[in-house]
Amino acid sequence: MWSTCTLSEAHAVAARRLPGDLAMWWFILAELTVFAMLLLSFAAAQALQPELFHASRQLLDRSMGLALTLSLLTSGLLAALALEQLRQGRSRHAAGLLLAALGCACGYVWLKLGEYRHLAGLGLDIEHNTFFTLYWIVTGFHFLHVLLGMLILGWLAKHCWQRANAAGNHPAAESAVLYWHMVDLVWVLLFPLVYVLN
Repeated sequence: MWSTCTLSEAHAVAARRLPGDLAMWWFILAELTVFAMLLLSFAAAQALQPELFHASRQLLDRSMGLALTLSLLTSGLLAALALEQLRQGRSRHAAGLLLAALGCACGYVWLKLGEYRHLAGLGLDIEHNTFFTLYWIVTGFHFLHVLLGMLILGWLAKHCWQRANAAGNHPAAESAVLYWHMVDLVWVLLFPLVYVLN
């Protein structure tokens, strides 16, 4: 009876534990603050120049924005599933899911670079107008975070493949997946603001 209660209490404490490393949470909060300022700047500029933003937004391909969104969300889902596999001690399964997440992220990078090439070819560069100045700054900053996230996921996949991890909590892996979810979250906010809302 005593051991059962103790075990239940231990599970309850584990369930209340903040996943990942505290330093990563501070880093994520700092990055989200920067993104929030960028998104607010975009929204404020749109409020001041609604016609310009409406006309400029028509030059973007919404289906491309949707494809970018789906690729990142799918990658985030696969990363979350990989973390669950790792917690159950199935590190090789986790590595496979992380590689699949990386594949989806590569799809995002390929699509985004194609969009950048297309816009630059039309002369819609960072100096074209206010909308495209902010478009390049905001999406470019996010793009750099995607590349960093891919490096982190690649490191985690290699780590999972090389080591048979025991079931339980894995703070480093949790931190890596938390970072990737931050990248997803920012894009989910970016997509409607940049591609859809007028």
